[in-house]
Amino acid sequence: MGPFVPDLISSEMNLVVALLIGIGFGFVLEQAGFSSSRRLAGLFYGYDFTVLRVFFSAAITAMIGIMLLGYAGLLDTEAIYVNPLWLWPAVVGGAIMGVGFILGGYCPGTSICAAAIGKIDALFFIGGIFGGVFVFAEMFPSWEGFHFSSALGPQRVYDSLAMSAGVFAFVLIAIALVAFFVTAIIEKRTNPNAPSRAFRPKPHALAALAVLLMGALLITLPDRKSRIIAAVTVPEYAATHEVQRMSGDELAFRIMDGATNMQIVDVRSADEFKQFALPRAVNVGTRDLFAKEWQKLFAQRHVTKVIVANDDKDAATAYHVLRKIGYDNLAVLDGGLTQFKREILENDPPATTAGRHAADVQEFRAQAGPMIRKMIEAERNKPAPVEKKAKKVAGGC
Repeated sequence: MGPFVPDLISSEMNLVVALLIGIGFGFVLEQAGFSSSRRLAGLFYGYDFTVLRVFFSAAITAMIGIMLLGYAGLLDTEAIYVNPLWLWPAVVGGAIMGVGFILGGYCPGTSICAAAIGKIDALFFIGGIFGGVFVFAEMFPSWEGFHFSSALGPQRVYDSLAMSAGVFAFVLIAIALVAFFVTAIIEKRTNPNAPSRAFRPKPHALAALAVLLMGALLITLPDRKSRIIAAVTVPEYAATHEVQRMSGDELAFRIMDGATNMQIVDVRSADEFKQFALPRAVNVGTRDLFAKEWQKLFAQRHVTKVIVANDDKDAATAYHVLRKIGYDNLAVLDGGLTQFKREILENDPPATTAGRHAADVQEFRAQAGPMIRKMIEAERNKPAPVEKKAKKVAGGC
């Protein structure tokens, strides 16, 4: 699963791809008329709203594409970098950029586009940008405190508004369509040569209706993780899909044996994992099973991934999720950690000693319990490993 670029091409080739995309983006901007400061400034004076239409359309297209790719499992949306928000510095910075946009007729991206075709005013604008960057850097100690104030971390608008991503997408599409309609009226009244005068009402109305219907579809579109987890947790699914199981005795034997072809995957909460964990276990929540950082571990076909939880049910859910997203060589700890603790670690109640096999089991558990408890204690006293997170893909305008 995506994102598309990481792991498919090298970091160096990333830069080459980024350069080619940048050239293509600049070409599109120029063809759309964004190399003209007059057209860009028309947004603020009400005679040309091309900028609003293009950027709103681009945002909606990207939003719909990301949601559909995420639903199809082709894009890990949680691997996308979200810029941290410093609220008041962002407000002040946005105001400064807005004033610069009105005065100069460009934003940073469009100024590069215009300079590329030889616009003199764009070259002066870029000179102003570098001058501003120089002043900002030289005087940074003076406003460093404000620069790092009101830090809110990575923020998604729909989370801040306490709504689902689908509802937010629909609302944004509706706002965009209303904005297109209203600005077209304003444009026609203020500009006899307005681009919107050439618009044909019927095709535009049909396109608006289609996009609005797509927005309505997004409301009902669950993200891929929620969809898969919901599908495997219904009783009918569990009844018709068996899981491979590993007994507590076998798991205990393989732990003591130091088996390298086995990996224990604990799907309980992080707090429960901190309080008690089997030796060499990794803690991965059920929703995190989809994450890119665990792909390498789960993709090892010669390694049996033993899913453990407090009981069979949670472990079986994780098992089915992993099977759904394409991993194999999995097993669930039979009876869960609760039974494992009782039978192996505490040996309570003791296994019946009736018969030779039962006596052997009892003898094994009597030896395994203390040994595994020592291994757990030794692992607990180890320094905490440095947490490694998958690098997110940064970007932005």
